[in-house]
Amino acid sequence: MEDIWYTKNPKTKEQIENLIRNGMNKELRDRLCCRMTFGTAGLRSAMGAGFCYINDLTVIQSTQGMYKYLERCFSDFKQRGCVVGYDTRGQVTSSCSSQRLAELTAAVLLAKDVPVYLFSRYVPTPFVPYAVQELRAVAGVMITASHNRKEDNGYKVYWENGAQITSPHDKEILKCIEECVEPWHGSWNDNLVNTSPLKRDPLQDICRRYMEDLKKICFYRELNSQTTLKFVHSSFHGVGHDYVQLAFQVFGFKPPIPVPEQKDPDPDFSTVKCPNPEEGESVLELSLRLAEKENARVVLATDPDADRLAVAELQENGNWKVFTGNELAALFGWWMFDCWRKNKSRNADVKNIYMLATTVSSKILKAIALKEGFHFEETLPGFKWIGSRIKNLLENGKEVLFSFEESIGFLCGTSVLDKDGVSAAVVVAEMASYLETVNITLTQQLIKIYEKYGYHLSKTSYFLCYDPPTIKSIFERLRNFDSPKEYPKFCGTFAILHIRDVTTGYDSSQPNKKSVLPVSKNSQMITFTFQNGCVATLRTSGTEPKIKYYAEMCALPEQSDTALLEEELKKLIEALIENFLEPSKNGLIWRSV
Repeated sequence: MEDIWYTKNPKTKEQIENLIRNGMNKELRDRLCCRMTFGTAGLRSAMGAGFCYINDLTVIQSTQGMYKYLERCFSDFKQRGCVVGYDTRGQVTSSCSSQRLAELTAAVLLAKDVPVYLFSRYVPTPFVPYAVQELRAVAGVMITASHNRKEDNGYKVYWENGAQITSPHDKEILKCIEECVEPWHGSWNDNLVNTSPLKRDPLQDICRRYMEDLKKICFYRELNSQTTLKFVHSSFHGVGHDYVQLAFQVFGFKPPIPVPEQKDPDPDFSTVKCPNPEEGESVLELSLRLAEKENARVVLATDPDADRLAVAELQENGNWKVFTGNELAALFGWWMFDCWRKNKSRNADVKNIYMLATTVSSKILKAIALKEGFHFEETLPGFKWIGSRIKNLLENGKEVLFSFEESIGFLCGTSVLDKDGVSAAVVVAEMASYLETVNITLTQQLIKIYEKYGYHLSKTSYFLCYDPPTIKSIFERLRNFDSPKEYPKFCGTFAILHIRDVTTGYDSSQPNKKSVLPVSKNSQMITFTFQNGCVATLRTSGTEPKIKYYAEMCALPEQSDTALLEEELKKLIEALIENFLEPSKNGLIWRSV
């Protein structure tokens, strides 16, 4: 049976046949004897032949499973339909492009008489959740691997509320996938996207509505149109260029200067060693050099699917400062609250205002909220949790001004329920232009925020580990540190005050010792609160073979000796790595800078 399934894509069929011919039995087993897990991030894997890879067949199987589940959940599925979008990824050796995989996704649904809103060209990831809400579809699929390496692709699913799916939907979809792995009659018929009357192209309509909604977070259009500041934008060989240009136009700006080598889609990401703007100066090289040449002080870089944003600013000493996600969040939080305060109606209540962040992100918004009187809430890591919580707050009449995760994922306002690099880019431009009129740079404003609300110094990094049992043993050791079922009391010389283990649901700071955040059994995550005020988290990544660590010193406004705080943070991180991760013993690969 499997042979028949493979015949439809000559390239992946050839890959499997070559392995058989060359007796590569181990690789055949690896490719054919396991299935990709369908998690809350959907699917994320390398493109190529086999059931644990992203290819025509696995995308068809996933869509069939999703169809079965949606049919069960929504009696009006065939009236409301589904949104499908894609980025610019592709791989010649397996004939796997995001566009083709999106067309196959659409074909499976069209063959079952489901209306499909298939974008006629690549779009930023946030356009899919936005379209799901605007068009009242029951779900959305985005074919993207965001900022992963070029070999990867992914299948991201959004629920009717416009947020990424959360548990238990992922488990239920996986069950449905496993119930119907054989392609149905019609599932391979990708010609349906050209012939079916049920296929619609939402591109113009959604783009127009999205740009119209952007005006809600534009406060200084007049000022923007007169600014002398120049901006450079890199779209990292992905989808961002046209959409960021349009967003700047909506805000009254002259167009940002694009990085010519990175402006057009290129699935090989040929000018960067990895397509992740979060890696900092090393991958922003072309943007920074162009900015120097053009005399532009601010560089904006959207990742390949334009849902995340990196920002750099030229300093007076001629060096560039690349802001961390946490630093940008401090600026966004200050800005969005300041704009709300200046534009609010007379009876608007600050107690109705919320800002959200994932629990591994900086607590700076918490400090601002305490001082200004609005609410701050934390969620589990991953924007899916933020999206669901926003929806919940909006339904209860609350207003959410800003949400973020430290890995440069930001959301200003609530028009989209997912991180959005397009709107974030233009909001940074407006903030910089406004500050320019009072002779302040973004960096100077960041210091003002820290002086007013307390310094929050943080560091985030990771180790690579390709051996899942090693990762598991690292975390199990922490749960049974000096004796069974005992967490560590010290990390080196640093005394630990509280421990929260979201994997098991334990939290020593709660009266009942139970974590307030929901238990997340299938991922590892432990947070340590130290006596010196530092908070550190160790966790696994949901989409990459990484152990990530996050550490932050939260100081009170009167503690302004930053050198002292930085030294303390540095020592604590060294102790954390040495005592808890033990990289040399565990064969962990340090992040290459």
